[in-house]
Amino acid sequence: MSDTVDTSRAGSQRSVFRLGSFLPLLVFLGLAVIFGIGLTLNPRNIPSPLIGKPVPEFNLPPVKGRTLGLSSTDLRGEVSLVNVFASWCTACRAEHPLLMELKAKGVVPIHGLNYKDKPDDAEKWLAELGDSYTRTGADIDGRVGIDWGVYGVPETYVIGRDGRIAYKQIGQLTPEILRDKIAPLINELRK
Repeated sequence: MSDTVDTSRAGSQRSVFRLGSFLPLLVFLGLAVIFGIGLTLNPRNIPSPLIGKPVPEFNLPPVKGRTLGLSSTDLRGEVSLVNVFASWCTACRAEHPLLMELKAKGVVPIHGLNYKDKPDDAEKWLAELGDSYTRTGADIDGRVGIDWGVYGVPETYVIGRDGRIAYKQIGQLTPEILRDKIAPLINELRK
């Protein structure tokens, strides 16, 4: 009878050993599947936890050379855009003509949040490219950007009349994004 018990223990230990030797492979395969799924996701579609919530409370001084700063109270009462930009950002430079076009057409008030920029550089950038912003706040240390959940520049937010964030665009604006996502949302929020 002791032979039967010893044999079943040995078989049981071999089964555990076999399972243990496959465990690293199973972990590797699981991580590979998760990584593979992650590669199929668009990083620009990161959901913002602030959608539907009021803009964070803030009060920024104007960018050098401008008279109007930007605060959370400025973002209530009308549908508007907040564009996070910096002079050192090449994608910001590429999207800026679209913002100038929106301003020229009077589509929507556009406010600028100048993120982690040197005052002289921001002033020079706006003087060179044109100022598409109604109000422009200088977020020199990036604290307000952190409260807004800024991942990087450029980012553009659609703000409803009630001062709530309705949409967040991560990355450069394109004519297609304006036409297909932002313009319809602005029209809907104005109803």
